[in-house]
Amino acid sequence: MEAEIEPCEIERPCEVLAPETQTLPLVLASPHSGRHYPPAFVESSRLDRLSLRRSEDGFVDEIFASAPELGAPLLRANFPRAYVDANREPFELDPRMFVDPLPAYANTRSPRVAAGLGTIARVVANGADIYQDKLSFAEALRRIRSYYWPYHTTLRQLLDDTKARFGGAILIDCHSMPSIGGPMDRDAGHRRVDFVLGDCHGQACNPEIPRLVHEILASQGYHVTHNTPYSGGFVTRHYGRPETHVHALQIEVNRALYMDERQLRRASGLKTLARDLRKVIETVGALDASQL
Repeated sequence: MEAEIEPCEIERPCEVLAPETQTLPLVLASPHSGRHYPPAFVESSRLDRLSLRRSEDGFVDEIFASAPELGAPLLRANFPRAYVDANREPFELDPRMFVDPLPAYANTRSPRVAAGLGTIARVVANGADIYQDKLSFAEALRRIRSYYWPYHTTLRQLLDDTKARFGGAILIDCHSMPSIGGPMDRDAGHRRVDFVLGDCHGQACNPEIPRLVHEILASQGYHVTHNTPYSGGFVTRHYGRPETHVHALQIEVNRALYMDERQLRRASGLKTLARDLRKVIETVGALDASQL
């Protein structure tokens, strides 16, 4: 069944779906759609396989899959978010999860850590504990070195190459959200809009970019909000530098538009959504990033 996962070793931490020639000043990234679960991780968890997948941004790489055809690279993580989260600082860690003391450079007090959703998550998205036993810091360090850093090294290179080619770069960080706010969210229990655009309250990109994306999506009949309840994660904050012509916009897609949230299966709306997001990629890609 599609909701099942077969534990497997992760041969490559991430992969780039690249166009033959990059013709758009865009880079798209999907840090949370990875579906390769190492056997030792599955065995160490107290959760069943379906529950482990609750943190995935399921099939997000597929709904943005037109990017390479249109002339923009798409970076996707192969590792699952529940294993290591690339949309966090490198060492946002919860000391309660570890048998040994954490180094002084670890950020143990962030709101993400408090929610159990640090770089190495303590819980899945619905709040259920992942692990049967505590981890060693050495295990966290191994995951960060083997998966987190290669993902970010690849993303940085894509942005640098794009800026060198076009004089600027626009990063679209691609995510999905449950259709109803979860127990740890600010909007717990509330039904969500179709899209949330996050630019760190104007700090991560030129305002023309979210304005244009909002306009396109609204014209297609979608309900769109800006920075509520998500204003952008680590990737958006870290890479968005408008003053250097590098812009980052986070897009959160309501999962009810394209998947069965209970069984984690593709739904009929996926093709329609992918077609509509193709228009977003085309239009944003037509911007002159060097002038933003």
